[in-house]
Order: sequence, then structure tokens, then C-alpha cells
Amino acid sequence: MTIVKDIEARGMEHCETTALGVLLRHEGLDLSEPMLFGLGSGLSFLYWDSKGMAFPFLGGRVKPFDLTTNLAARLGLTLTAQETASPRKAWENVAAPIDAGRPVGLQLDCYHLDYFRSKVHFGGHVVAMYGYDEHDVHLVDTDQQGGAVRTSRASLAMARAERGPMTARNRSFTIALPAHPISWQDQIIPAIRDCAAAFLTAPIANLGHRGIEKAGKQVPGWLQRADDPQQDLPQAALLMEKGGTGGALFRALYRDFLDECTQLIDNGNLRTGHRLYAEAATLWTDVSTLIAKAGESGDAGPLKQAGVLLHDLSRIEKEAMQALRQL
Repeated sequence: MTIVKDIEARGMEHCETTALGVLLRHEGLDLSEPMLFGLGSGLSFLYWDSKGMAFPFLGGRVKPFDLTTNLAARLGLTLTAQETASPRKAWENVAAPIDAGRPVGLQLDCYHLDYFRSKVHFGGHVVAMYGYDEHDVHLVDTDQQGGAVRTSRASLAMARAERGPMTARNRSFTIALPAHPISWQDQIIPAIRDCAAAFLTAPIANLGHRGIEKAGKQVPGWLQRADDPQQDLPQAALLMEKGGTGGALFRALYRDFLDECTQLIDNGNLRTGHRLYAEAATLWTDVSTLIAKAGESGDAGPLKQAGVLLHDLSRIEKEAMQALRQL
């Protein structure tokens, strides 16, 4: 058995920030999960639907791995990422750093992982790997999935090689701090401004505050859109609240990030953004509750209410980002 020493196998709420936390703590940088999310300009919104999809996808964050690349660029980290179509090379890419005493981040499809409680294909899932033996690998996943967990090497290989939306070709990555680390405190305002600019100037109507507005128009028709409303709507609500895809989890993370920032920076626009995202986080939870209720009851009324709240959320988040862009 090969295990990286001094790993704090702490599961957090979101998969990518959980993996980043493991890798960075091993390097000696311990930041809160909201701070990792905020410094990586992680907040976004996407409403995605097509004829080939079983049900619409709502994304509350930037694309998988963008958070990692944003954070690395912001803090001057050395990010070494590898992809390959070869199963043999894919294993070598993770075994080598672990043998050298360094944990590795992996992007994969969580559907194949032995311990995963909800069997749903999602190719943008991220975990940290810190050990292996002849049969199993040792991973750190979110607290919801168990934190320090194990899965078979065979299941890991399938998860990493899966193809489809948001997947990567056996992507693995390591992170190293620079010899003279950049002050993360000095990067707070640039990170917030960049996130706000991207949210307000998204190139298509499915993204940013316009994407939330579009969701408000589409969600009331979800009973007709769903093949199995009793399963599809509660599942969408669960992902929104716990997985963050629809916004609830990630709005709470961004609220907490802004709260931390207000303890460090005295700025009226920052306080305004924090107040509005505190309101948004609560409303997103209300939206997910209404969507679940509609699926369980078969009544379209809660979906209409959710649509109204989404229109309000589009306005609230636009106002919040307009204030934050002025930092």
C-alpha cells in the first residue's frame, strides 16, 4: 500500500473545492472553502437543455476545472494537468506523484464510483487521490459522499475514462506553491471583479443573470418536460440544494466568501453584494423546495411560484454583481 503522508482527508461541500483544499493544505496553504471558491471566481449560472438531454441541467458555477485554473493563475500556483486516452498512461499519471509523496486531483464521472450514493452520470466531478494498493484507491470526496473514501481501481478507471458531457480524458493534476507565494488577500478584489464582469457580460442568454431569467421562463413547464416528474424534479431539486447545480449551494458559498471579505475589506459595494447574495441563497433554497414539491405532488402550481422567484433572483443577482464590479 502507498499512502501520501500528512493528508488531512477533510470533505467539504463542493467537490472541486474539496479536492483543492486537500492539495493546497498538503502544500501548506489552508484556506476556507468559501475563500477557495471566491478566489477561483467560481460563481456563474447556466441553463442548458437540448433534445438529446433527458432533463434540463442548471449549473451554478463555472465549468469544471475552470475554478482550479482560475485559482492557480490568481495565486501563482504551478498547476500541472495531464490528459490521455491510454488507460496505462492514465494510471501512471496518478501513481507517479503519489509515489513521490504528493496527492493528485482527478476529474471523472462519479456514476462509476463504488461509494457514490446517487447513481447519476456527471462527468465534471472532482476528487483528490492520496493512496492506493493492489485493489483499491484512497480518495477524498465531499462530506456528503463520506469524506475519506475508497473505490476499486477498476471502478476508478471506468469513471476516469467515461465520455460524455463535461468529461475529460483521464484528467489528473497536481499543484505546487511558488517559492515566494502571492498574497491571497491582495487577490480578493480582482477575483470578485472578474467574476462579476463574466456574470454580467455573458455572451449568450443561457448564462449569468440572463440564464436565471431564462430558467424562470422554462421551469413552470417542467412537468411536461420531464419523462418521470416524480423522479426528475426531486432529483433536480436535490442537486440544486446539495450538489449546487441550480444555485443554492454555490450562492451560499459565495455569500460566505463575501462575508469573509467584509471582515478584511471595508467597502460599501462589498457589503451590498454580501447582503444581496445572502438574500439570493435563501431564495434559491425556496426554489429547490418548490421544484421538489411539484414533482412529488404532480401540481404545476409550485413550479409557477418557482418561476416568479427565479425572475426575482435574476434581478437580485444582477444588482449584486453590478455593485461588486465597482470594487
